[in-house]
Amino acid sequence: MSADAHAHPSYVKIWGILMGLLVVSVVGPMIGIRVVTLITAFGIAIVKAYIVARYFMHINIEKKYVAYLVGSMVVLMLLMVGAVSPDVMHHDGANWHNQAAAEEVKRGMAAGEKEEHH
Repeated sequence: MSADAHAHPSYVKIWGILMGLLVVSVVGPMIGIRVVTLITAFGIAIVKAYIVARYFMHINIEKKYVAYLVGSMVVLMLLMVGAVSPDVMHHDGANWHNQAAAEEVKRGMAAGEKEEHH
């Protein structure tokens, strides 16, 4: 391990970067362009996660484990989404029916059709 592995970063500089990212994440959606909102939201989330992992979780000291951690988390996230999405995306299942969701979709569709006719 090198001596700079435990060097303390400038926390004021990191705070300034995080505050700048906060401003961008608040102003981005105010523009009203969906693509800009998505880019600012996900891009800034990735940068903030990187900063926190690098400077506060000291992941930079354990470099060989980072790939395993990130890979494991992505696999678990995809597994969770894959397991939950069939129930969330449909109103009917093998032994159940979500009547409230089906009625809400019908109400939304009817409201959309009314707006199209006006």
